[in-house]
Amino acid sequence: MSPQHARKSPDRSPAPRSRKPTMADVAAEVGVSRALVSLVFRGQPGASPDTRERVFAAAAKLGYKPDMAARLLARGRSKVLGVLFTARNPYHIDLVEAIYPAAEELGYDLVLSATVPTRNEHNAIEALIGHRSEALLLCGPTIPDEDVSELGSRVPTVVLGRHIKGARVDVVTSYDRPGAREVVDYLVGLGHRDIVHVDAGNRPGGPERRRAYRDAMRAHGLTDRIRVIPGNHSQEGGSEAARLLLLEKDAPLPTAVFAANDQCAIGLLDVFTRAGVKIPEQVSIVGYDDSHIAGLSHIDLTTVRQDVPRLAQLAVEAADEQLRGAREPGVYLKLESKLVVRGTSGPPASQ
Repeated sequence: MSPQHARKSPDRSPAPRSRKPTMADVAAEVGVSRALVSLVFRGQPGASPDTRERVFAAAAKLGYKPDMAARLLARGRSKVLGVLFTARNPYHIDLVEAIYPAAEELGYDLVLSATVPTRNEHNAIEALIGHRSEALLLCGPTIPDEDVSELGSRVPTVVLGRHIKGARVDVVTSYDRPGAREVVDYLVGLGHRDIVHVDAGNRPGGPERRRAYRDAMRAHGLTDRIRVIPGNHSQEGGSEAARLLLLEKDAPLPTAVFAANDQCAIGLLDVFTRAGVKIPEQVSIVGYDDSHIAGLSHIDLTTVRQDVPRLAQLAVEAADEQLRGAREPGVYLKLESKLVVRGTSGPPASQ
């Protein structure tokens, strides 16, 4: 085969990397100034509706996306609130959803950082600070009080759902003791006497709900029936507690279980149901939080509702007040809770 007919080897050199489109490119595409395009992306007046439409269409065509970091820097303030939450906690997800509109109303953007089994709270918090969060909203943090206090001295901080005093942070939470007391009063009113509490240890709300359970049982003359099983705020904690109760062959199951939160209650519900225990005929189960999964028809959990939208609003307002210098940190804001009766609770079989 002659050289001129030889097949050329494929070009293995890397293709040139395409240049990232800029605001200037969008301006050239539309035929307007870069300053006008900047006004459009910042939502400022100065461009007609038709021009705005053409700018957004050109940006979509070119694949241009505004640089959020640059926009924030240009403001002088970041106007960013950093939110710490636990990825596996439905109640925290509800809080995050409620924080968004509350933050937008006051002109703030959000940066989220989640804790997962492979990522601790300290790392998640430092990531928020690294993203120029002006203030932090911590959903049920479990780090030691002294760490929360130290954090509050570095950046304006608001703690949601955890009782902490003496730190330079604001606290927004619900009254845990009345809510837990209402659970016991309700169950005793149905005729229950053997009421077990699966607690959350020292996790947020755990000590307060545990003490309220014990106080309420004593108030009803049921001191000898008090029983607390160690647990936590996870479904696994509830599952372990249910398995423990099922293994006690020499003792009957309690007629009611008050779980530290909804996740724990769902763990109990799952294991009991798989074991053939009828809910609520044999065992009534009550949770705490009224997270979005509690009301699903196949769960239908009796639980204590916290006013999530109001908690979120108060938390954002507290952060804003600290940032504006309207007051010193250290405010303690508490809201009432309410028992929501659904299908996992009823009178004991003997009634």
